[in-house]
Amino acid sequence: MPKQPAFPGLRDAMKKKQTRRELFLAEMDAVVPWGRLMALIAPHYPKTGAKGGRPSMPLETMLRIYFLQNWYALSDPMAEETLYDSEAMRRFAGIELGDDRIPDETTILNFRHLLEWHGLTEAIFADVNAHLSDKGITLRSGTLVDATIIDAPSSTKNKAGARDPEMSSTKKGNDWYFGMKAHIGVDADSGVTHSLETSTAKLHDSQVWDALLHGEETSVWADKGYVSAEREEAFKGSGKAWGVMRKAPKGGMLHPLDEQANRIIAMVRAKVEHPFRVIKRQFGHVKTRYRGLAKNRAQLFTLFALGNLFLVRRRLMVGGRVCPETAVPRKRRPKSHEICPRNPAPHPTRRSCRHLGAAECVDQTILKWSLDM
Repeated sequence: MPKQPAFPGLRDAMKKKQTRRELFLAEMDAVVPWGRLMALIAPHYPKTGAKGGRPSMPLETMLRIYFLQNWYALSDPMAEETLYDSEAMRRFAGIELGDDRIPDETTILNFRHLLEWHGLTEAIFADVNAHLSDKGITLRSGTLVDATIIDAPSSTKNKAGARDPEMSSTKKGNDWYFGMKAHIGVDADSGVTHSLETSTAKLHDSQVWDALLHGEETSVWADKGYVSAEREEAFKGSGKAWGVMRKAPKGGMLHPLDEQANRIIAMVRAKVEHPFRVIKRQFGHVKTRYRGLAKNRAQLFTLFALGNLFLVRRRLMVGGRVCPETAVPRKRRPKSHEICPRNPAPHPTRRSCRHLGAAECVDQTILKWSLDM
């Protein structure tokens, strides 16, 4: 929602260099479906103050500030102060210093609570995925499954004198972690997160397996933590590939063919790590911000919805505008470690494949041969 800038904003607009923050915000402004999201929240948003006072802040302004909080890991007080400090963020939120009110931290807090109380963050996640589906980025045949630990503050120096009772500890390798887990199901073709579940850290990854699948998969991919003979038997069928990494028997060694299959699976399932990188490194969400699973779960739905838009933003944008024709993935030349779809020999190619029309990086027939050996 562009406005005629006042003198300070006009002076800022005359800069010769556009910062990375401005570029990022311009890209996200172009790909976020603002109309759909505001229509989703509007029925629950108050039109005037609760006691008939001054009018509420514009819905679009509050939604933009809420997204800024998630992109830059800002607390409610820090979000208010950042709006005073940063011209780029004020411009993104549609606020002109001196002309418009900047919401205080309590107003920002109340808007976040509004989304949590009405379950709107889950609806935002679903609506963003529906928007991507409308643009041609749809679910394909494969799902990648994984989980990550999100640390929680372990200090007891607080009013209650105790750690968060809804979080728990778990051991990974030789290290102990305290916090919660985010379990995701990712589309193997587009890299879009289509399913999200949360739990305490001590819950085993495989316990939420069913909730991460959309039910129409012809292939599933996961690490050794999801090994299960019962699930593998239930998933078997014509044209289906079971891409869970092989696990060596206790006290034994892995067969060379199983090692080869694990290398192929690892190449495919590497894409499931991309949403975690965006959430933790790009958005800076490395530790829970609130107490309790409910509030942190609500925030994770927003983060993964914004992460989906970030991952596919190049395919949605042409000249700063959303373009449905660019939603088709660009073809690329397979790398040397990938399987050539046109090579009849059932083994990975040892030199670069020359077939530029290869849309799939792994041929299902060859892959199933490798996994069944």
